[in-house]
Amino acid sequence: MAEFKLTISDPKTSKTVQREVKEDSAKPFLGLKIGDAVKGDGFDLSGYEFVVTGGSDHCGFPMRKGIQGARKRITAAGGTGFRGKNRGKVQSDVYIKKTVCGEAIHDKISQINLKITKQGKDSLFEEKKEAPAEEKAEEAPKEEKKE
Repeated sequence: MAEFKLTISDPKTSKTVQREVKEDSAKPFLGLKIGDAVKGDGFDLSGYEFVVTGGSDHCGFPMRKGIQGARKRITAAGGTGFRGKNRGKVQSDVYIKKTVCGEAIHDKISQINLKITKQGKDSLFEEKKEAPAEEKAEEAPKEEKKE
């Protein structure tokens, strides 16, 4: 069954949080494309709405809008998955062959990038407070022997 790592970002606060969804919670993502909206009710984030902004497959190839199919080798001059040969220089006529993943989410996708478009009641970015651990009995310090 499908298993995804969700990277959820909030453009207002510039914070990001990661969540994992498995099996039944991952079903709403199958078949979505980059730019599609999804509600958070299907994976325990009620009240939230998200937009799919990208992701990567199990081999690390980035998803790219406009590409059909699972994976393709394209000639890129910029955009997702492109760095260029000489970083820092303006390159207008440099093309590089790059392998990218298609825009549709399928079971071989491992990470999905989401952007929050509507906030829910609960905050995603608050750290969960753990119950205080039982204090361990302190051991008496050992005395050093002087010779």
